Amino acid sequence: MGQKVAVVVGPEEQAFFFKETDKTLDMEKPYGFLAAMFGNIAFLGTHETYLNHRPVLHSLFGREQMVDYLAVMSRVVNGWLDRLGDEGQIDITHEMVELVKEVAGRSFLGDAVHERLEGAGFWEQYDVLGASLDPLLYKLPLPKFIRRDIAKKRVRQILQPLIDERRANPVDDGFQRMLDQPDGQGEQLPDDIVAAFFSAIMFAGHETTAGQAAWSVIQVAQHPQVLQQIRAEVDAALGVVDEVDHVAMRNMPLVDAAVKETGRTRPSAETLIRAVEEDIELDGYTIPQGWLMMTSTAAAHLLPEYFEKPFDYDPQRYLERKEGRGHQLITFGGGLHTCTGKNFAGAEMAIITAFLFRNFDVELVTPYDEIGVVRTCSSRPGKAVIRYKRRTH
Repeated sequence: MGQKVAVVVGPEEQAFFFKETDKTLDMEKPYGFLAAMFGNIAFLGTHETYLNHRPVLHSLFGREQMVDYLAVMSRVVNGWLDRLGDEGQIDITHEMVELVKEVAGRSFLGDAVHERLEGAGFWEQYDVLGASLDPLLYKLPLPKFIRRDIAKKRVRQILQPLIDERRANPVDDGFQRMLDQPDGQGEQLPDDIVAAFFSAIMFAGHETTAGQAAWSVIQVAQHPQVLQQIRAEVDAALGVVDEVDHVAMRNMPLVDAAVKETGRTRPSAETLIRAVEEDIELDGYTIPQGWLMMTSTAAAHLLPEYFEKPFDYDPQRYLERKEGRGHQLITFGGGLHTCTGKNFAGAEMAIITAFLFRNFDVELVTPYDEIGVVRTCSSRPGKAVIRYKRRTH
């Protein structure tokens, strides 16, 4: 589209990219298409806006909250597995989209709010917002963007009665925590920012994780030796227990490594972009003001200098060879803007992987090299059918 872009890859270059964000590199401009969906909140606004909203983001992912989230994730994932029956075939990509949506809703909002919003049509409007993702044409008066703007208004209309009720009569759940958490200036978030925050957090907790969760299942199913090792580890760590806590998570290092390897080989965010605010000297080159600077997760994770046989799927690389340290893995970004929900996403994918392969024999029906890639704001697999049959312990 006539925009010049400098692509930088490598640990030192990526460190520069993240260090200079909010200094010589601007994050707000390249992600205007997301601000059009949710408003100028957190990293979609100015640096000052981000700093002001960051306490609200961090309040959702504290140690106490994560303990509660693990229990919710375990319950939701096992409920999904129960609904699958004893055997059958499913499109794992579609299933992960819906499952991750439910995990995010019940974790961040609580069961009562999640089910209330489900009945009020919130998720239908949410899907309209997701369908409007377009980093290039988002300012044009096209039908999908008109639907996007209508959906934003309807989301606010659905949320406002709930916000009013909770302001008057607080209830202890995730939604209330967001309402009560003061911003960086000690002020309560206005209602319109609460509504925007809620939609954006649900999107961030769902859009990228769904794709990586699906790829995690696909890749483990494609590698029988890894599957057997994971199953042995999960059987030892959990037995027949249906809830994962922080102790069990520590006892499943291979599951964690498998999730990490999926993030390396199939990152949801394949590129990260900033706008160059002033001329930059880097590696003997001048990158002029007005250009974009991009780092490529997909390319950085395949550098043979840092990853042995980089195109191979090999979770043991993190356990045996200690690869991926420093700035080599940027699945969740880096620097001040490292994704605040990275631990949430990692735990969620680990729990899905652990319980699915503990409870079922799984076979990949769609040949791996025939699984397409769907790219919007993030990357996820296309239709991928798996066949499953319940194990007997």
